[in-house]
Amino acid sequence: MKKWMVFSVFMMVLVLAACGKEANDSAQKDKAVSGTADEKTVSLKLLESETTGEYLADSKGMTLYFFKNDKSGKSNCMGDCLKKWPPFMERDFAVPKGFDEKDFGTIKREDTREEQVTYKGFPLYYFVKDKAAGDVNGEGVKNVWYIVNNKTAFPK
Repeated sequence: MKKWMVFSVFMMVLVLAACGKEANDSAQKDKAVSGTADEKTVSLKLLESETTGEYLADSKGMTLYFFKNDKSGKSNCMGDCLKKWPPFMERDFAVPKGFDEKDFGTIKREDTREEQVTYKGFPLYYFVKDKAAGDVNGEGVKNVWYIVNNKTAFPK
C-alpha cells in the first residue's frame, strides 16, 4: 500500500508540473502573438500623380523627396532647411513592390544625431507645403528637390 501511495503522489507531482509548464508555455505564446498584433507594420507606398508619375510615399500617403545637394550618406539640409523639409525618420517599414529593401538604410544626422531614412544612400524628406496625402508640391522646387521612385537617378 505504501508503494502505491508513493507512486500516486509521484504521478500527481508530475501531472501538476506538466500542467504548470503547459500554462507557462501557453502564456508565452499568447504574449508573443499579442506582441506581434500590437506592433503595426508600416508600409511605404508607391503612388501615382498625373503630373509627376509614380512616387514613393509613407504609410499615410505623404510624398517622400530627396535633396539633390545631399551626398550619399550625408544630409546637407540643416537649420532653416529642415523647417521646410522635415526628415523622414520612420522605423521598421515594408517597401512596395518594385523596390529593394536593401536600398533603404539610415544615416545619423550630424546636427541632431537622429537617424534619418535613406534610399540608395540619399536622405529622405517631407515637404511642409504637402498638406494632404497625394500632394506633390515639392517636386522640382529650386531644381534641387525631387520625388523618389524606383527609377530615380541620384547625383554622383
